[in-house]
Amino acid sequence: MSDITLKPHERELFGHPIGLYVLFFTEMWERFSYYGMRSILVIYMIAQASHEDGPGLGWTELEAYQLYGWYVMLVYLISIPGGILADKVLGQKKTVMLGAVLLSIGHGILAIEANWAFFAGLGFIIVGVGCLKPNISTMVGGLYKKGDIRRDKGFSIFYIGINLGSLLATSFIGLVIAAWGWHAGFGLAGIAMIFGLLVYIYGQKYIAHVGNKPTEEQKKNDISIGKLFAKIFQAPTQLAIMGVLLVVSLYIGYTKEGVDHWGYGALFVFLSLVVGLMMMIYKDLENKIMKDRFLVLLLSFLLVIVFWGAFEQAGGLMSVYTETKTDRELFGMIIPTPMFQGLNAGFILLLAVWIANIWAKRKMKNKEASSLFKMATGTIIMGLGFVFMIFAVREYEANGSSHMIWLVLAYLFHTIGELCSSPVSLSFVTKLAPVKYASLMMGLYFAATGLGGKVAGVIGEVSSQFGEYAIFSGIVIFTVLFGLLVIALLKPLKRLTHGAEDIEGTSYEENEGFELADSSEN
Repeated sequence: MSDITLKPHERELFGHPIGLYVLFFTEMWERFSYYGMRSILVIYMIAQASHEDGPGLGWTELEAYQLYGWYVMLVYLISIPGGILADKVLGQKKTVMLGAVLLSIGHGILAIEANWAFFAGLGFIIVGVGCLKPNISTMVGGLYKKGDIRRDKGFSIFYIGINLGSLLATSFIGLVIAAWGWHAGFGLAGIAMIFGLLVYIYGQKYIAHVGNKPTEEQKKNDISIGKLFAKIFQAPTQLAIMGVLLVVSLYIGYTKEGVDHWGYGALFVFLSLVVGLMMMIYKDLENKIMKDRFLVLLLSFLLVIVFWGAFEQAGGLMSVYTETKTDRELFGMIIPTPMFQGLNAGFILLLAVWIANIWAKRKMKNKEASSLFKMATGTIIMGLGFVFMIFAVREYEANGSSHMIWLVLAYLFHTIGELCSSPVSLSFVTKLAPVKYASLMMGLYFAATGLGGKVAGVIGEVSSQFGEYAIFSGIVIFTVLFGLLVIALLKPLKRLTHGAEDIEGTSYEENEGFELADSSEN
């Protein structure tokens, strides 16, 4: 059949549906806007009136780290209601459109020089990412029929778009703010998102068959979170545990010092509800195999929190260190701080295939290459990257500045760790999550990633009290020990998975989950 007689959504380009490239460029520009804004967010908040790139907000580093932690956490937590909105009301396609519009508005508002615009813009961006991020990835999977061997490669192409957007943003946005100021940088992020929105609108005919509004039958088959919570009142032990957690959460929230005490109260209440939900899911599972796998899955979420809690220092503590204490002069020119965050995306594009081949060869030689082992190894390698930040601090204390090579090496190790850990973590969720709770567990994966971002902000907050040397050293010690502990427990943990990773041919549809190839989220 000729390409002319095919419907637009059936047409292909380079062996893949044209819809893949529509989503590729939509996501590329969305990530351009997100990472471009993220790369300057903290340094803009701490910039004073005399800053070389123009006046910033003039906040203290403590205040900047606090907001950064909340921002990164909420971006991912909102993915949960964003997914529910798509699954139960709008469908993925319209929810992605809504997210793109909100993001364009948010970045546009950030270009306005006013305090109200700063907070309003961040609010729009948080909700916009929450609507777009989880659902556009689901649509990529929907482009391919069950059993289509091109699907994994399609996600790899999509993954390139994510990191290309990040690399382009961090390469150019620093130059823009150096020439025209902070708000021009925020404006550039907004222009990029408008490009993404236009691409998505133009490409609707190529994705007409995916992400549509859920049918009534699909809604009936969805798991009701409300019904799960209702079951708690029929389980005295679980009800008592959750009640105690809620009381403690409210006490912590209202007794904590600081303007954001209400936020911590809300966060701990949310975590208490999550604990209650996890208890009810565990109780609802039908057999010991499912319950054992569920427990291992919860442990993997702890690995996710630890990993991203350290990794997200890139936009916080490491960004400030780069701006204030690093000699960024090269061949007579000052390298803008955001460009250093682009090292991560650049290294991903260079090293992704090499790292994947290393693990493939290990598996062929029957050496340990399980998902938990990869995640633990990635956490250790990423943590060791902070050893170079320790060297940077020592050099700064001795000479008054530190060489940029330490940052390059730190980002190199962080990227290698990310490539070991992040790509397999989502796949691991699809393998172990009970089928009827797969979508919910994927949402909780995003929540764990968001909590990692909040941990990153808290680490930044205490850096002023303990000093960067102690913080970087603490990150190295904790991540390495935690990773080694998981490796030491690997055999009993693998027994609890009951061979879930040994079952070949596990598909997207069978697991009702994702195999998202986004190792930036980031």
